[in-house]
Amino acid sequence: MKSLFCLLLFAVVVLAQPTQQRPLVKPIPPAGVEVPAADRTELENGLRRLKAAMDKLKDNPLLPDVMIYHEAVRYALQYNEFFKLEEVFKAKLLLQHGEERARQLAEGKAPWTTATGLVVRGYVSKIDKSVQPYGLVVPPSFTPNTTHRWRLDAWFHGRGETLSEVNFLTDRETKNGEFTPRDTIVLHLYGRYCNANKFAGEVDLFEALDKVKQQYRVDENRILVRGFSMGGASTWQFGTHYPGLWAAIAPGAGFSESAQFLKLKLDGPEAPPWWEQKLFHLYDATDYAANLFNTPLVAYNGEIDGQKQAADMMEQAMSVEGLRMLRIVGPKTGHSYHPDSKIEIDRILDAIAERGRDPYPRKIRFTTWTLAYNQMKWATVDALGQHWERARLNAEIESDNAVKVETSNVTAFTFEFGSGGCPLALAGKPLVTIDGQKLAVIGPMSDRSWKVHFRKTGNQWAAVNSPIVAELTKRHGLQGPIDDAFLDSFVFVTPTGIPIVPGVAKWVESEQARAITEWRRHFRGDAQVRKDSEITDADIAASNLILWGDPGSNKILARIADKLPIKWTADGVVIGDKRFAAATHAPILIFPNPLNPNKYVVLNSGFTFREFDYLNNARQIPKLPDYAVVDTTTPPDFRYPGKIVLAGFFNERWSL
Repeated sequence: MKSLFCLLLFAVVVLAQPTQQRPLVKPIPPAGVEVPAADRTELENGLRRLKAAMDKLKDNPLLPDVMIYHEAVRYALQYNEFFKLEEVFKAKLLLQHGEERARQLAEGKAPWTTATGLVVRGYVSKIDKSVQPYGLVVPPSFTPNTTHRWRLDAWFHGRGETLSEVNFLTDRETKNGEFTPRDTIVLHLYGRYCNANKFAGEVDLFEALDKVKQQYRVDENRILVRGFSMGGASTWQFGTHYPGLWAAIAPGAGFSESAQFLKLKLDGPEAPPWWEQKLFHLYDATDYAANLFNTPLVAYNGEIDGQKQAADMMEQAMSVEGLRMLRIVGPKTGHSYHPDSKIEIDRILDAIAERGRDPYPRKIRFTTWTLAYNQMKWATVDALGQHWERARLNAEIESDNAVKVETSNVTAFTFEFGSGGCPLALAGKPLVTIDGQKLAVIGPMSDRSWKVHFRKTGNQWAAVNSPIVAELTKRHGLQGPIDDAFLDSFVFVTPTGIPIVPGVAKWVESEQARAITEWRRHFRGDAQVRKDSEITDADIAASNLILWGDPGSNKILARIADKLPIKWTADGVVIGDKRFAAATHAPILIFPNPLNPNKYVVLNSGFTFREFDYLNNARQIPKLPDYAVVDTTTPPDFRYPGKIVLAGFFNERWSL
């Protein structure tokens, strides 16, 4: 697929409405073309045949490799996502490929699992139980029955508003892609469409990578992340947020932060709300530049490409941290790779990959703003003093019995070395100095593994037995904001009871319907939806619950309403010392589920960015924090679910 990144900052069409002037943004994905009746009938028949064949293979672990074909064509046909008539022919071919794989599986064969060249495969996502596709380029040297472990390069695609599953699978069955390093498996991520691999698109990398590791012998220390344009932005994000995982990162163009790239005014009436500016820290790679101390980087941009701005910003941020960027520039080149630059990039990355990742360097530097991103090599940050303020943890093994640690805004952390990894002496107790305080702690085990936890109380550090504390606190995977609930299994829970305020109930119904529709359009899966009366203990144990309605209409919400920090009755919505009329206001929030504090509940919200943000991937960040109150007398629009009259973050103990 041609890698394009769309800079549609103001692509707004104003259409007259019967009752008001309301601007509507360009729809993404766009509406498809009309499918001729004969072709529609042929595709429907093909889908029925493939579904019948799949039904006979329900217990086969390779079934997702067949399902990807069925779902690709079903989506395109059901949701009007054939964008050109030629795609109808592509869909027919994909159905043939799906039927062929189903036939082979029925015969006990699966030749694509050992094939070289271009291979498409799939997995079932934990998030919404959808099947998600990915593509592989398997090198000619690959043999399945070997002890050799293969280098893997993960590739993130550029922006493509018409990159349906049909077009993605077709591309991955016919095109090698930008780079095909020797003796390397290249993993092409779909990333759940066109979101710069954020949110569920971020999880897609790890779910696909886990599946590939099950099927191929991947060298954990020779995994590289690469991409161009929108995929370059993805690479900046993965490289700085998960720095300890990669042998190298190689972004091309893209964007590395939001405010400067979008030319936003951060002060005055046009500025984004304060909470939104705080949430820039979630994905802005510039805020995490210090993490490149431990991860090799090779950046690229064309000399005359406007998206050189991404590397410019990262170079500045790295310089502040005392780091120098290696940057390859394509001479007189716009938004593409220069042929000579590709050769140079491959030469450098091949040399880095040959050496491989060092999982246990003696010195690490790590910074974060949220426990969502909390690990660097052998160090894990377990608790922060305050979310959305910079935290740092620098650690160095100074000798075989001494470790020096410096922290800022960190209140708990863990050191963990796997077998054979710890360089400390086996005998005696190592001395760990944390912010000047000296602690003698347990030493490594006889296999040279080492695991030790530290927690700060007041101004004093101590070694502790566990990173988990009894009281409710923010921790990795349970730290918010609202959008975090959609990175793991979730269920939309619809109300069946009588609402306490009928007027707000209409807003709830509208927002719920929108959330279901937009999840499918932008994250390419059918959300799991169940009535409140159908929710089981298994659902509560396994999934984040997205509760629609109010304490009168939603049975699950009624069970937990008195355990939430926001009070919602017929008399009003109360947050701290602020009260809002229940007849015209509704709360939105994320909170650990009182019925299972290891999972979230969310009230009345899907993912929080909306239609205006679809126009530019740099806008696709959380738009609401941990909680908000909506004035429902202001109709929802392409930016917000109504007028936000109050919003904020819970503290580190999930309280106001």
